[in-house]
Amino acid sequence: MLMADLGDIALHYREDGAPQGAPLVFANSLGTDLRLWDDVLPHLPEGLRIIRYDMRGHGLSDCPKGPYSMGTLVRDAERLLDHLRIRDCVFVGLSIGGMVAQGLAVKRLDLMRAMVLSNTAAKIGQPEIWAKRIAAVEQGGVAALSGATLERWFPRAFQATPEIKAWRHMLERTPAQGYAGCAAAIAGTDFYTPTSGLRLPTLGIAGSEDGSTPPDLVRETVNLVPGARFHLMRKAGHLPCVDQPKAYAEVLTDFLRETGHV
Repeated sequence: MLMADLGDIALHYREDGAPQGAPLVFANSLGTDLRLWDDVLPHLPEGLRIIRYDMRGHGLSDCPKGPYSMGTLVRDAERLLDHLRIRDCVFVGLSIGGMVAQGLAVKRLDLMRAMVLSNTAAKIGQPEIWAKRIAAVEQGGVAALSGATLERWFPRAFQATPEIKAWRHMLERTPAQGYAGCAAAIAGTDFYTPTSGLRLPTLGIAGSEDGSTPPDLVRETVNLVPGARFHLMRKAGHLPCVDQPKAYAEVLTDFLRETGHV
């Protein structure tokens, strides 16, 4: 296990692939950890330096008292990349991880040569919805939301598989304080204006069965960046890297080749 001591917080991260390779960074979604990407990695090209980390309040990273701001989550990613001396990475963010990607590109474009906005948006949901979810988690833990969340995350076919139990466990074992803290960051974020000012190679990925960030919402955000490309994965949910990992890796690999990263 690798822990990056960033001063006020320690983040758990993992490195795979080639230490001197082109850097590819993954940021997880709300209620998951860096294992979100496990099944994608075997299908990616060799020669990449792959970095995954647990967002604050998730996985093995520190879970300070919330609420958190999106600026804080962006700063965590920024300091981690600086700590690892990474520049010109391709940054892949899913859901809240995709919001971090947008914020990081606005703040530190020197760290990123391209970004992948997966199942995310410049603004996700309304503050009232997040306030209700935060209240539910504070009263009953993440388990209070897990049933409805899994229905939004996964297509019905995947929900009927034995693997769904593992994802339920991961979700429900997310610290309530970490989940609520990051939910507050999402509630307070509207990146429509800053994202529209970005100029870097961008790929948007959406799942046709995504109940959290529907395809039209993802497409609307991707279209803010001139020249960005949008890809719809049929029969995929909010976490297509889980229910269709090989197809997800193929889409990502095509983008890495288009941008000259591999």
